[in-house]
Amino acid sequence: MEFQADGVNNVNKATEATVDFIVGAKLGSFPAAVIREGRRCLIDGCAVILAGCAAESSRIIRRELRQGAGRPEATVLGSDPMQAPARLAALANATAGHALDYDDTQLSSSPDRVFGLLTHPTVPALSASLAAGEKLGVSGAKFLEAFLTGFEVECKIAEAIKPDHYKRGFHSSGTIGTFGAAASAAKVLGLDWEHAARAVGIAASMASGIRVNFGTMTKPLHMGRAAENGVFAAELAADGFTADARALDGPWGFFQVFGGGYDADRIIGKLGNPYNIVDPGVSVKPYPCGSLGHPTMDAMLRIVTANDIQPDRIRTVRIRAGSNILEPLRYRKAQNELEAKFCLPFMVSAIALRRRAGVREFTDAFVRSEPVQKMMERVELVTDREIEALGFEKMRSRVEVELTDGRRIVERAETYRGGPDRPFTLEELRGKFAECAEGVLPSPAVAQALAAIESIENVRSIRDLARLLSNPNPAAEPAR
Repeated sequence: MEFQADGVNNVNKATEATVDFIVGAKLGSFPAAVIREGRRCLIDGCAVILAGCAAESSRIIRRELRQGAGRPEATVLGSDPMQAPARLAALANATAGHALDYDDTQLSSSPDRVFGLLTHPTVPALSASLAAGEKLGVSGAKFLEAFLTGFEVECKIAEAIKPDHYKRGFHSSGTIGTFGAAASAAKVLGLDWEHAARAVGIAASMASGIRVNFGTMTKPLHMGRAAENGVFAAELAADGFTADARALDGPWGFFQVFGGGYDADRIIGKLGNPYNIVDPGVSVKPYPCGSLGHPTMDAMLRIVTANDIQPDRIRTVRIRAGSNILEPLRYRKAQNELEAKFCLPFMVSAIALRRRAGVREFTDAFVRSEPVQKMMERVELVTDREIEALGFEKMRSRVEVELTDGRRIVERAETYRGGPDRPFTLEELRGKFAECAEGVLPSPAVAQALAAIESIENVRSIRDLARLLSNPNPAAEPAR
């Protein structure tokens, strides 16, 4: 385990640096580029929460919440809104936000960090900031400040922990997302240093989520629990609940227990220096599935469109990639839409058959259809040692399509739409928001909600945004 940074002894300093950042962060100190990217992440985050409201996992969570009593502190978003205690609203909204696997992805800054080690950073911080902020009726500016704080804390902890954390099977968005949510909630609640440190300590004992549940409803629940536990940790700390003030550090701290150690120089002196949201940035998903397959999907799309290839002309699709791609995308032949989100053969089959892979393709009916099942059988997965040796900071693969006439077409995959090399334009983001909100909110509310997010600093109360994202009649006052 490394506790050295730039020759300075940094034993037991990671928690201190994290809490210093949480307490000291102010909206006015965030650079303009950070605030601009924060708005973009909020557009995407709110979009995927709305889209995920219709998922079966979200319906089950709502059903469970309705059966219990609780204070009406915050809104469970969507076309069938309900009020719940803040931490449970955060649970429901964050579960919805990850239900379609359509939310953004933190980018790696170095080859030794496995791409999957990093998180889906927006949803835990957004859900926690919104729920805690609605409970207290904070301004849009305060909400944005809390969101950006939690986002940065989450990303830096993910950058610092040893890659063994992910390789051993932890789902970082669930484990480390808990700290992002706790930081955001602590900021909303205005916790001082001592109480913010306690919130981090409580969060460290609540962090959980393992990758065995990829391809099931429990994967998005990891995000829900991260948001819920983060809010609950901050609320408990505010009420005097105690925890160790150095919970990230030492032999029994989070970094050692969950990851076998950490690199001190990736977090101490690095929070806000630079901000991860702009350097290396965040990628927005063009497809509602595991991001590790997105470059491959874009390469397949280029092949079929540039060559006008019809499905019946495809003999074989061969995908060459490293273990960082092939192991997490673990389903060889998907049987439902949840498995399809982690199934490379389905991803390229959808592209081959429909030249798209959106919300309408990721359904049980389409996945189980005869054309899809037969196309998946034509897809071959190959572990490529040369690609493996290049490192894991990028999602590299090679797609080879063999046609019935004997031709062979090859495309290398490394970049993709929504990534740092081909970022979404503002119009593309707005288009994704409209697509996700379609059928959840009426058209006037979609436009109003989008306008509110794009000028979030000027929103008087975050309750106004929650109302726009949950009430078909935006003029009506929510029941409290």
